[in-house]
Amino acid sequence: MIDIVLLIVRLLFIALLYLFLFAIMKTGIGLVRGQRKKERTWNLTVEKGPKELRGVSLVVRGPVIVGRSPGADIVIGAGYVSGRHARFELMGQNLFVEDLGSTNGTAVNGQRIFEPTALHNNDVVTVGDVAIKVRFS
Repeated sequence: MIDIVLLIVRLLFIALLYLFLFAIMKTGIGLVRGQRKKERTWNLTVEKGPKELRGVSLVVRGPVIVGRSPGADIVIGAGYVSGRHARFELMGQNLFVEDLGSTNGTAVNGQRIFEPTALHNNDVVTVGDVAIKVRFS
């Protein structure tokens, strides 16, 4: 009889231990999700341009280079695009675009830029005939 009571106590102890560990994991995951929601994420999406580039989307975590060079993050294989044409860069929570001295220039919402320019949600950056939409979430 005492053996059955000890077995039941042990099983209850193990069940309580698993419930405790589950509660800790659930709380930890909730904290991590909460931190990610506060983070502002910038996305670049190619909306107009060559068929192979349309729909390409990437999250900006560091500098993003656009150009003809194979080392660029977004490669545009056209003669009117410089090897390193433009750069998107995070500065704090803000995203800036800068023309890197290209011959044909870079435009934001149809206006050619000559210095680093702060971007806003749904701005369109144009490099030649490629339109890149900027979004944050």
